[in-house]
Amino acid sequence: MCCGFWSGISLKESDAEFDEFVAAMSLPLLKTARLLTGDWHLGEDLAQVTLVKVYRHWARIEHRDSPVDYARKVMVNTYLTWRRRRWRGEVPAPVLPEVRDRSDVAEAVAAVDELQRALLALPRRQRAVVVLRFYEDLTVAQTAAALDCPEGTVTSLTARALTRLRSSSMLRPETVEGRK
Repeated sequence: MCCGFWSGISLKESDAEFDEFVAAMSLPLLKTARLLTGDWHLGEDLAQVTLVKVYRHWARIEHRDSPVDYARKVMVNTYLTWRRRRWRGEVPAPVLPEVRDRSDVAEAVAAVDELQRALLALPRRQRAVVVLRFYEDLTVAQTAAALDCPEGTVTSLTARALTRLRSSSMLRPETVEGRK
């Protein structure tokens, strides 16, 4: 299997389709989970919980049109309802220290970091909409199905999230407008 977090689970031979699903989808699910949670380790936890929940219902969903959509919906719902106690001992610096000799790679990393911080400042549902719409490249209808809400809600959440991102003091103007 491609991701280590699933390798400890022993699958039956009858679950070959699920094994193929995990091999194909664990990395994309992990990337989405990381964007939703803003943390690599919490993203791994979210992806693993999602795959366990999907596995429990695999016999019922493997014949559906899209197990990927089902898994995405499970992930978003799990993320939105998680009530984890977070350790608040570390406080990240609001601004990265300036580095004098920045190459293009450093600028790109800084832009990604700025965007990640701005995403983490969004409310959970707005962050979920932004990740699904712009990272997963889902349509409004697909996002509404994943969030189990009307399409109008997706549209308004997207508009509010983009307004917050555009006005965020965490983003430099060139990050919001796009790299030139």
